[in-house]
Amino acid sequence: MMAASNSMNFNGVLLLNEAMEKHTSWRSGGAVDQFYTPVDLHDLSLFIRSLPADEQIMFIGLGSNLLVRDDGYRGTVISLKGSLSDIELLEGTKLRVGAGVSCAKLARFCSRNNLIGGEFFAGIPGLVGGALAMNAGAFGGETWPVVSSVITVNKQGDIHNRKADDYEVSYRTVKGHEDEWFVSVDFEFESGDGEAAAERVKALLKKRSETQPTGLPSCGSVFKNPEGDHAARLIEVSGLKGFAIGDAVVSEKHANFIINKGKAKPSEIEAVIKKVQQVVKEKQGVELVTEVRIVGELSSESL
Repeated sequence: MMAASNSMNFNGVLLLNEAMEKHTSWRSGGAVDQFYTPVDLHDLSLFIRSLPADEQIMFIGLGSNLLVRDDGYRGTVISLKGSLSDIELLEGTKLRVGAGVSCAKLARFCSRNNLIGGEFFAGIPGLVGGALAMNAGAFGGETWPVVSSVITVNKQGDIHNRKADDYEVSYRTVKGHEDEWFVSVDFEFESGDGEAAAERVKALLKKRSETQPTGLPSCGSVFKNPEGDHAARLIEVSGLKGFAIGDAVVSEKHANFIINKGKAKPSEIEAVIKKVQQVVKEKQGVELVTEVRIVGELSSESL
């Protein structure tokens, strides 16, 4: 793997051999070859252009849906945390939102500006870019129904404007335009009572804190809900609450959460994931599919 050349005069922060435990909500993760935080979209484009054509690139936000294996990731991680974080109120009920804006901030912005339909974003523990990439949802709402258009950057550093209907969107899945990453989105909301929306957000967050282990290191929901059922219910009735390998443990509070209760290794977290899948398949006849992204090198011990 070649290091990025600085002859292109990009201005962000480039870190080499960076441990991902610092950048994921699980507080666990192997090292990545390069970790870059751009200052703006122009800088991001320049940086991508400086990379070898065959470089593996992964975009991350708050690292709330990510597990990087023990032996790390051979490639470049681009972090949007603290970058591309502008929100612009356009005409009518439309917002232009950078991919680096937190979903919680977007929900607050909507209620302050008397826009409704974005309350569910308060329950998504990540950035808007990640919500776009996986059609994230919470409290019965999903990201893409309120998208009108997006701006992307591709592997050559080129910027593209795309319409929402350029993508095939379903539950926690978005397909279309491979090797492009979301950098901005135009959302269309509705006019309404912002104070009432803020109260709904408060009530939803209260409910979340009562039912989910929100104060502990986790990735949020590990598995997608099977059609007509809930992953948490299937895991619970399979007797897996509290199941642990090392410091990786299935939450007693919400069975679709795996908690790092100390120094859980990525391999331990992944082993718990596989065990849950195996037992639920055996006992309930259902194959649970992961919502979390698992990336990086498998160690020889795992093979």
